[in-house]
Amino acid sequence: MDPTFADFIQSAGLPEALLAHQASLYQPLADWVIASRLTLVGIQGTQGSGKSTLAQVLKWHLEKRGLRVEVLSIDDLYLSRADRQALAQSTHPLLATRGVPGTHDVVLGREIFSWVLSGTGSRALPRFDKAQDDRASRADWHHCETPPDVLLFEGWCVGLTAQPEIELTEPVNSLEAREDSAGDWRHYVNDQLRQFYEPWFNQLDALIVLQAPGFEQVFAWRKKQEEALRARKQGQGVMDEVALRRFISHYERLTRHALTTLPDTADVLIPLGADQQPGRMQWLKKGPSQ
Repeated sequence: MDPTFADFIQSAGLPEALLAHQASLYQPLADWVIASRLTLVGIQGTQGSGKSTLAQVLKWHLEKRGLRVEVLSIDDLYLSRADRQALAQSTHPLLATRGVPGTHDVVLGREIFSWVLSGTGSRALPRFDKAQDDRASRADWHHCETPPDVLLFEGWCVGLTAQPEIELTEPVNSLEAREDSAGDWRHYVNDQLRQFYEPWFNQLDALIVLQAPGFEQVFAWRKKQEEALRARKQGQGVMDEVALRRFISHYERLTRHALTTLPDTADVLIPLGADQQPGRMQWLKKGPSQ
């Protein structure tokens, strides 16, 4: 029996509410990817915005049309804990915390893009264990016999450009004020974004942005994610509320930057309500019916 979208939602453990958006959101996105012959598709959104869920659902729709599809999260490209600790000692202590530009293996990310575009060869896609805050063993990486027709690349800073230097002058929160008073960390992160991430992101064929109502919503969404992780891992390596607020503070500067700049550069904008439900999709560049 040919599985339906409802069957997929149930087997993947995803919310039934997604069924209401198949005709208005997921199927049009899949049609657009196919019609536009896209290969490298970026999906950006704040923490907890539903990037991985959108990637899963879009993957299912594209595979139903006969395409080979893989999903890569920028989170799976984090440097190992040991490498981040070394970076923290050599450059700035805040770089021990994963997430900001400068804490990913961009070289590996670009190699994966090149492999996809080459159309030949097999390779393993990396995986990161957030509960352990370290790269998963290579035995647990996802092996692909051939490159996919479409790679869905999702992440909170995917597609982001560097901030103007003038915007780095003042701290945006107490973390920056206390632990980056001289601005060395935020300048390093911004330089990494400009020098290495922007050229990498420029390889994307298109960018889909899940637009949160504002930064204030991010903590609630990320807390929900952490609670789900706690349920799966029995609390091992999971952050409490105090640790989570500090963790989120590392991302505040660039998250606010993304919320104001990415709507101008995205191909597709999907506004989200406070309940994480998508609103009317906006084709910011040429869409399937334009």
